[in-house]
Amino acid sequence: MKKVRCPKCDNYIAFDETRYEPGQKLVFVCPDCNKQFAIRLKSPLASSDQQEEEICGSIVVIENVFHFKQELPLRMGDNVIGRYHKTSGINTPIETNDPSIDFTHCIINVSRDKQGRLKYILRDGPSNTGTFIDNVILGDRERRVISDGTIFTIGATSVILKGKVEK
Repeated sequence: MKKVRCPKCDNYIAFDETRYEPGQKLVFVCPDCNKQFAIRLKSPLASSDQQEEEICGSIVVIENVFHFKQELPLRMGDNVIGRYHKTSGINTPIETNDPSIDFTHCIINVSRDKQGRLKYILRDGPSNTGTFIDNVILGDRERRVISDGTIFTIGATSVILKGKVEK
């Protein structure tokens, strides 16, 4: 099951994507506000821009009362994490109603160390409620190297880093 968000009222509409062909255009009518909108299902072949951008792991947002479980890809450079908003401009948005997550809450920088291994560095946005690793708040300008399986908390939400397995 996939979920799409109404562009007018932000209500989620669930549908079974396996019943449709890749590239097919689907039209929805929001049951809350009656807004009609269309989406096009992604084709399995990624665009050339997407192929160039290497996915370097992901973060898993644990399901809670504010949102469903989400897995968001990480790419090289700064991955700005925060609450989804149409105009936020961040590149790793969490779809949530958690008011304690800022629109720009924290940043995970992905780079390579001298041996060529992926390195993940977490820092606060700065945010109003802070970013916690092992129940310890990150200080202003503090950067912490994190690794596969690290659990950190933003607002009332726990997030797990899934590092990319390299050969």
